[in-house]
Amino acid sequence: LQSTILSRFDLIFIVKDERSAAKDQMIARHVLEVHRSAGAAGEVDEAEERREEEFLKRYIEYCRTNCSPRLSESASRLLASEYVDLRTEAKRAASAASEDGSDIPAIPITVRQLEAMVRLSESLAKMSLQTVATEAHVRQALELFRTSTMDAVRSGLMDVAVFTDEQRAEIHRVEEQIRRRIAIGAFVSERKLIDELVRVGFGESLVRKAMLFLQANGDFEYRRERRLVHRLK
Repeated sequence: LQSTILSRFDLIFIVKDERSAAKDQMIARHVLEVHRSAGAAGEVDEAEERREEEFLKRYIEYCRTNCSPRLSESASRLLASEYVDLRTEAKRAASAASEDGSDIPAIPITVRQLEAMVRLSESLAKMSLQTVATEAHVRQALELFRTSTMDAVRSGLMDVAVFTDEQRAEIHRVEEQIRRRIAIGAFVSERKLIDELVRVGFGESLVRKAMLFLQANGDFEYRRERRLVHRLK
């Protein structure tokens, strides 16, 4: 996705599949317990479930038709100030990346993000059936934005998802070079492959991006704790 497309999303969350034996064991136990106890589902009070479901539907419908909160004057001032700070932070991060020679693109903080925070603030007020979105709602919206989109940018994980047209073309060239060097079904050392492509003029971070995209597309897979690259197709 290009940064111009990603900027249209109100919030961006990065979901990582981190390898953890303890966490994997906990998830496995939970899934198995759900399946094991599936037969006991009939014991649940279905009438109570229907009442809760009906209440939730009526609550959502009431919010949609009867609540149209707008930002208070103080909330508007707070949001304007925070928006300026976010723009400054994004500009500072882009300048730092440029000075370091990094090719990580920044998600532009534009009026679209300001509108997103307005929508979030008003939605939070609507959830509590309030007619005015207050400073508290703005702070909640900002917290959501900072812990999703801004954290994703700062983590460096966005560099595998956000790139310009020039970077897109460069990644395609790297992908072609990788395919030329690995026959279908063959294995090669990841380190050796990266070193070869760096020697012909490609940046290591760009090579790693291309390899991640090839893996995501099912063309390649990693073996032996990511030391070997295996071409599947």
